[in-house]
Amino acid sequence: MAHNLNYNSKTDKHSFFSVKQKAWHGLGTIIENYPTSGEAIKHAGLDYTVEKRNLFTYGDDTTPDTEEDEIVMEWKIDVPNYYATVRNDTDDVLGVVGRDYEVVQNVDAFSFFDSIVGGKDGILYETAGALGKGYGK
Repeated sequence: MAHNLNYNSKTDKHSFFSVKQKAWHGLGTIIENYPTSGEAIKHAGLDYTVEKRNLFTYGDDTTPDTEEDEIVMEWKIDVPNYYATVRNDTDDVLGVVGRDYEVVQNVDAFSFFDSIVGGKDGILYETAGALGKGYGK
């Protein structure tokens, strides 16, 4: 079974960390101490943000004469009420969402769990990571 861990070519690292021992796939960063949420986000390569960007397509008024001819794109057509969710660090498109979709940033998701347990250190994490193009924990 493939690990499907996110690989960030800009950092040359897989988005995963584990405490003290390698996970079954042997990838990611191995650390010695249980990190706080802020540390876990960095160790796991989850310290990026996601934004909604406008979607559009191109229209054309030219039909190719043969398969070798290129279609000349003439104008941009906005796709109303739909957006691409995009990682700001890699510009990878994660998906397409509607107008009312609200992005939850990784830091906010981790902060939510910290707020449940309270205290200054919050939860101490054993593993964290991202799958595919960087969604999932």
